[in-house]
Amino acid sequence: QVDLVETGGDSVQPGGSLRLSCTGSGYSERTICMGWFRQAPGKEREGIATIRTRTNTRFYAGPGKGRFTISRDKATNTLYLQMNNLKPEDTAMYYCAASRNLCSSTDMPAFSFFEVWGQGTQVTVSS
Repeated sequence: QVDLVETGGDSVQPGGSLRLSCTGSGYSERTICMGWFRQAPGKEREGIATIRTRTNTRFYAGPGKGRFTISRDKATNTLYLQMNNLKPEDTAMYYCAASRNLCSSTDMPAFSFFEVWGQGTQVTVSS
């Protein structure tokens, strides 16, 4: 059983853009917070952004601040991550996650905060 599925990963040149999507049974009417994370080879998983599904309150961590935008489509229960001006250091596996708990609007929650995870989609940025 796959609870969340990420799509949209691809290979792009520096300066390019991608939009990642995340949907699945793990995103339901009981989901209160969703987030995007990424993990590069040999590095720890790091948080990118979260969104409260009932208020659209967003929080952005360091990696994509100013370049990435988290959003959601309530009608289709789909989470998005718009990534602009991509850099080689953005190369990583990108994961979405969902929680039935309210996430902070000022901090990135720990990984354990999220009950449901996707399997990831690969983003590669190179010339």
